[in-house]
Amino acid sequence: MSRRATAAAAIALIGTNCAIGIETFLLVQLAYNGSQLTLEGTVGAPNFPAVLTGIIVGTLTNMLFGVLLIKPQVDWFVSGIPADRARRAAIRHIPRNQVIATLAAWTTAVGSYAVVADDPSSSRTAGVAAAFLLAAMSSSCITYLFAERAARPLAVVAFRDFPARHVFHGVRSRMIAVWLVSSAVPMFGLLLLNLGRWLDMLPPVSGPVDWTIIILGVVALVAGIRVITLVGRSIADPLSDLHHAVTRVDAADYTVRVPVYDSSELGVLQHGFNTMVIGLEERERMRQLFARHVGDTVAAQALEHGEGMRGVNATVGVLFVDIIDSTGMAARQDPGATAELLNDFFTIVADVVDGHHGFVNKFEGDSALAIFGAPVELDDPATSVLSAARDLADRLGDELDIGWGMGISYGTVFAGNIGAETRYEYTVIGDAVNESARLSDLAKQSGSSVMASGAALACATDDEAGEWIPVGTRSLRGRSEPTQVFAPRSIATRPPGISIGTVVAGLLRPARRVTGQL
Repeated sequence: MSRRATAAAAIALIGTNCAIGIETFLLVQLAYNGSQLTLEGTVGAPNFPAVLTGIIVGTLTNMLFGVLLIKPQVDWFVSGIPADRARRAAIRHIPRNQVIATLAAWTTAVGSYAVVADDPSSSRTAGVAAAFLLAAMSSSCITYLFAERAARPLAVVAFRDFPARHVFHGVRSRMIAVWLVSSAVPMFGLLLLNLGRWLDMLPPVSGPVDWTIIILGVVALVAGIRVITLVGRSIADPLSDLHHAVTRVDAADYTVRVPVYDSSELGVLQHGFNTMVIGLEERERMRQLFARHVGDTVAAQALEHGEGMRGVNATVGVLFVDIIDSTGMAARQDPGATAELLNDFFTIVADVVDGHHGFVNKFEGDSALAIFGAPVELDDPATSVLSAARDLADRLGDELDIGWGMGISYGTVFAGNIGAETRYEYTVIGDAVNESARLSDLAKQSGSSVMASGAALACATDDEAGEWIPVGTRSLRGRSEPTQVFAPRSIATRPPGISIGTVVAGLLRPARRVTGQL
């Protein structure tokens, strides 16, 4: 890639220097023959061999110096050796070194003219030297732009791990090159031409048309188009890369990076963009991890409202599900198998709860607590939690060979951040949460694995309430008033009975307080 870019730049430089050489030759010959645009007045002029020799020597020397300066960098690029500090400095200075080589080549051209010229007088040599100086300025500016573009593949590799954080070859330098080639050099040439005629160093115009001025104007127009095209591309290419990258970032693609190859303010911008995208990628990864731990809704609210202790009273449906004899299963089987079973269990719970717009507030051991109506309000949380409970019962029964108990309640709870300013968690606290845990214990001891409170059924729609049947009233631990209990019609095989063992187990089991936490 670097060789192709170098070859393309070399061909362009050869063409550019040849064009500048032809322009310079014509202007020198016209200035000294009275602006006569004739074959005899240009090619047939006495100073033709000397001027032509100077231009050929300058062009060839320029190409030779340019190749010798860039060849070590191309060889390094092809070798694949990591760039050290000296190499990065050499890559950075390629445009500057190429400009120095161009100025040296045109200085050599002046010396060649002086050696070959039949009339090496000081005035004639000074005039040719001034013309060659203007040619050197134009050639240097264009060489700078071509060299900067040809060095981009090398810069991408050299500065991959050490991107430019400071401006080395700024946009201002490119604008100065545009001004020199399109304005300063032609205007300075025009001033020198008239000054030479006024001082009788150049002959006056001998015909009705001043071809020197016309050629100089054409050169200014052509050179201006040439250099503006180069500068435009040198600025537009990095901006185009950034535009495409921004479009991908806007589509949430945070893996995009732009190559850092420009040594101007645009290169600093390229590096800054990559740094910004790395930060966005890290932020998105942290947000996803945060959401996996606390849930999408809590994560979104935390990012929207920021940190702080806050919460509200909310009327919610509460679903608590617990695996039967998980301790015994863990003792009987490999820990990895137990972990796999729990993952399958929690995956089903999360899938069903999300499908009914609920929020899994807590995975704890072998149980899960889900809330419907907080932190995002629902129009009918009672119907949502009851419908989710029936779907969850069907999924667990079809996909897992385990026993479980599920309790559903409905009521007002506190939903918000609880803890210290340095460490807090999103939690739901209230009697409805504790009631759901008690109903889950009751469901594990009864013929039906799902139990719901009468408060939930009372607030649900008629269609959903019709899917449940009453199975009596029970006095739940920690509550003085009996609770009316319902079970899904599809899985209620018999009303729950109270045995002596159940009563004893209920008396001996410690009171279980459940709070949903982040």
